[in-house]
Amino acid sequence: MSDDNFFKTTDPLCFGPFTLRIAERLLERDGVPVDLGGRAMDVLLVLVAKANAIVSKQELMAKAWPGMVVSDGSLRYQITMLRQALDDGQDGARYLSNIVGRGYCFVGRITKAAGGSDAQLAVAEANPVEPGLPAQPVELVGRAKELAAIAAQLPKGRFVTIVGSGGVGKTSVAIRTGQDLLGDFGGAVVFVDLSMLLDPGLVPSAIASMLGLSVRSADPVPSLIAYLREKRMLLILDNCEHVIAAAASLAERIFQAAPRIHILATSREALRVQGEHIHLLDPLATPPDQPGLAARDILMYPAARLFVDRAGASGAMPALNDDDAPVIASICRKLDGVALAIELAARRVAAYGLHQTAALLDERLALSWLGQRTAQPRHQTLQATLDWSYELLDMSERAVLCRLSVFVGHFSLEAAREVAAAEDLTQAQVVDAIASLAEKSLLSIRRSATSTQYRLLESTRAYAQSKAGADLADAAARRHAIYFRQRLEQMARKDDAFSRDTARASDLADLGNVRAALAWCFERADARDLGVSLALAAVPAFMAMSLLAECHDWSKRALGELTAATRGSAAEMHLQAAVGLSQMFTRGHSDEVRHALERSLQVAEELGDARSQVELLGRLQIFHERIGDFVESLGHARRCAAVAASIDDATAQATAHSLVGLCHHLVGDQPRARHFLEAAIAGAAVSRQRSSIYSGFDFHNRACIALARTLWLQGHPSQAVVVAQRAVEEARQLNHPVTLCIALIWAVSVYMWVGDLAQAEQDIDRFIAYAESHSLTPYLAVGRGVKGELAVKRGDAARGVQAIQGSLIELRESRYELLTTSFNITLAEGLNATGRHDDALELMNDTLALVHAKGDLYNLPELLRVKARAFSGAVPPRAADAEDSLRQALAASRQQGARSWELRVAMDLARLWETMGRAQEGRDLLAGVLAHYTEGFETADLQEAGRLLGDSTA
Repeated sequence: MSDDNFFKTTDPLCFGPFTLRIAERLLERDGVPVDLGGRAMDVLLVLVAKANAIVSKQELMAKAWPGMVVSDGSLRYQITMLRQALDDGQDGARYLSNIVGRGYCFVGRITKAAGGSDAQLAVAEANPVEPGLPAQPVELVGRAKELAAIAAQLPKGRFVTIVGSGGVGKTSVAIRTGQDLLGDFGGAVVFVDLSMLLDPGLVPSAIASMLGLSVRSADPVPSLIAYLREKRMLLILDNCEHVIAAAASLAERIFQAAPRIHILATSREALRVQGEHIHLLDPLATPPDQPGLAARDILMYPAARLFVDRAGASGAMPALNDDDAPVIASICRKLDGVALAIELAARRVAAYGLHQTAALLDERLALSWLGQRTAQPRHQTLQATLDWSYELLDMSERAVLCRLSVFVGHFSLEAAREVAAAEDLTQAQVVDAIASLAEKSLLSIRRSATSTQYRLLESTRAYAQSKAGADLADAAARRHAIYFRQRLEQMARKDDAFSRDTARASDLADLGNVRAALAWCFERADARDLGVSLALAAVPAFMAMSLLAECHDWSKRALGELTAATRGSAAEMHLQAAVGLSQMFTRGHSDEVRHALERSLQVAEELGDARSQVELLGRLQIFHERIGDFVESLGHARRCAAVAASIDDATAQATAHSLVGLCHHLVGDQPRARHFLEAAIAGAAVSRQRSSIYSGFDFHNRACIALARTLWLQGHPSQAVVVAQRAVEEARQLNHPVTLCIALIWAVSVYMWVGDLAQAEQDIDRFIAYAESHSLTPYLAVGRGVKGELAVKRGDAARGVQAIQGSLIELRESRYELLTTSFNITLAEGLNATGRHDDALELMNDTLALVHAKGDLYNLPELLRVKARAFSGAVPPRAADAEDSLRQALAASRQQGARSWELRVAMDLARLWETMGRAQEGRDLLAGVLAHYTEGFETADLQEAGRLLGDSTA
């Protein structure tokens, strides 16, 4: 809607207690007109019309003083009058924000009045809180100035750290700032809670996980930086103090490398890095110690307002009188204005009354609170309050609180019951104690539509740990490890276990607890067997969440703890498999990877575990395929099929069919490839299960994309495109990085074969971006090679040759040889195009020797065809050699059932024979091949064949 239409609208707008009637230029508060000057009304209307957008001072002055020249002071005066009329900043209300150096912004949430029309309004409503940003359950009291200052500093300086003591409200201010700035950042506000991390080295992984990135390298930082480099978002790093070195270093790197990322950190000490602006968050202001304070006087101070608000929320203090005012002022002063301490005290008023609460505080805090300046930093402001709260608990509540301190981050009621219950407490008693602890503010609660979770504040958790004796703590830690081992084992049996989209917050919290449990187990000699079983149970979770570096480290640690009695066990089998697969992705295709996978297979065979043999043979098939040994890869696929045939398992048989079909496709037997690939797809549908992506790939999806390539080779280009598109979409929905990359790269080959270079480029760009974001280093080299292929096919042969040569060097360094032959073919085409026919001929001869040795024979007809072109381009032309090479290519394509290669060879033979005076022979050959086609006449090769025959209908 234009500005003119906006100012004529009759629909009232509401924000807070105010109603704005635009056409009437009337502002009402609770139905009562607000006395607002004309200039101030002009300013308000302009700001509301562009809510959540920054309006420059020049635009405001032009609208409010049209045709006049006025100073900034006039505008500042009207803004001041407007803020006073709106009570902006009072009781947490916030409507106007001053963006230093840029202008002003209306930040209140605007709605249409009840009964308003459905006319479209050009008003940008505040964005709803994203799932990744914690909700603010209550109004933030007394922080309007701090919020305005931080909101003004972030756009200007980009990096602000909120520094203050424990319990002062740093996290609450950070969350509220994120909510207020959602509109400014288009909803791109990401909250990362670092409090659950025990290992500073996991800071990059924690950030990557909340961004939805899969970390597939030992060092995730480069991929994280690459992902953020062009993004614009607000990144909130909460609770940095216990991992401060790691958090500071990473924040500095992000700040320097990603110029559109804004960082808001919270910590008990400054990060002390380049670019950081420190905002000291002081305790809330408290009423002074002076006689005669009335109720209206103390409510001028945010500490007292917070106390009254929270006490009222707990069901106490229905009315505030002047007799109570000095007592409340005294409580707020004794608690030093620390928000958390005030809330803890206020919620006791319902149980003990205001005066008894003050008396209890006097007893507990008169000495200890004011004298704890030498205590540990996290206890300087909350130790006495926590002492007092702890003393108010009965024995069962104390025991439960201490046992719950073993949890890192959030936990479920089920987990709490299993860990806190023991000989002295039943699960029913634990449930009652948890309810009581939550009511007493010692447990925070997070509710969603599907679950309720609990969490001990970090200061409370540390306090409870100090109160727990060694025996109690060890017993709780052991039950904690056992519980999460059992939970992981149960989740691994579900199809959507540790999904990247389902219950992400719960999954991440569980992984924090799993890490803590693993660390405890491996630190104690009497718990290492438990650590081994926990690490084993954690493998599927780490795999599915793409935390492969962690999977490798914990599995390797667990392998080192195996005893002579457990060597050759199922535990060793699974751990060796995890080490091999995770190392293959994060550290390359080394002999160590092969040895780990082969040892795992050996154990599976000794145990007679056929299902595991199927999966492990599949992993070995993948390993040899990736290093370019297609003969060995086919051997493992056949062994897999033999094992799968011996057991009654439809999923295993579908997996084996997928492997065999793919291998036959690569070695050049397209009819047999299609048979097995279609059987794999049908078998997966019958079993109603999908092969596990824990192995790094989805075999059903690989079968689909391999079938697309096979269909093109067999002469069904239109079907090939449809199947390729479907496979890519399916892989995207799976949300598994390697599976999607495989689908994309092989779909790109189909698009290039049919001549749709625009679609090929679009998908290869997606492939490169995705590989870069998920640290899939070999795939980045593949992407650059494909870009080189596109350059050659578009006529820029010199640039394409250079790109492909660079890609091949990188791929050889990582022993990734799957696409070497394909790249060599296009490289030779580029060399031919630039007149380097001898170089192309030498390259094709070397590649032919490699193909015959390693087995990717599906490329053989195309190799021979491109070799023939090198002969034809030689000086003088070697027509006889070219014809011989093409006849070999024709025979090979027919033997393989590869009609599309046959068509290309027939076109080249027709061209060659025309120069030799045998044009009709060439036309007959080409017409005979073309007669077999029933589809795909819009594709490049068929169009070219039609032109050669002079058939405009082809």
